[in-house]
Parts: sequence; C-alpha cells; structure tokens
Amino acid sequence: MTTPQSGNENTEYTVEFVDGPLEGQTDTRVLLHGTHDPRISMVAAVDSMESLFWYDEVDSREVQGKLHVRYAFDSGDSDPVESNDEPD
Repeated sequence: MTTPQSGNENTEYTVEFVDGPLEGQTDTRVLLHGTHDPRISMVAAVDSMESLFWYDEVDSREVQGKLHVRYAFDSGDSDPVESNDEPD
C-alpha cells in the first residue's frame, strides 16, 4: 500500500498574490481532484485586526514541474482595508 503522497508529487500548487494587501506573498495549496481553485480566500491581520480577503485567478503556468497560479485581489467581496496611519 502507498501513502497518499508517494507516487503523486503534484498534489500541491503555489499561489502568488499579484496585488491587494497580500501583494508579493506566496502560499502553498492542495490541488482538489487534480485542479486548483479559481477563487481563494485568505485571513490576514492588517493593523492588528483580522480581515478576510478574496482573490480570483488571473493565470497559471508550470515552473520547474510545479503549478503556479497568480491571483488578483477582489476588493468588492473582501473586508475593507483601512490603515490608521494618523496619530490619535
């Protein structure tokens, strides 16, 4: 019997955030039924407050045998991103 990862090395893909609050960051996700998600969500802290951000697929490509998918920020469906840079 084999383990779920043996013989199936292409079960993950790399997520690249092209804009929005997570711009320039990457993440690793698991392929479901051999495919990536066209829309993903991420929870991140902005100014010490957790926010939910939605990202939509822009394009995908293979890099050194691994799937890389670029995602763009969907500001309409995401929590507002407000920075309080002004002193109180």
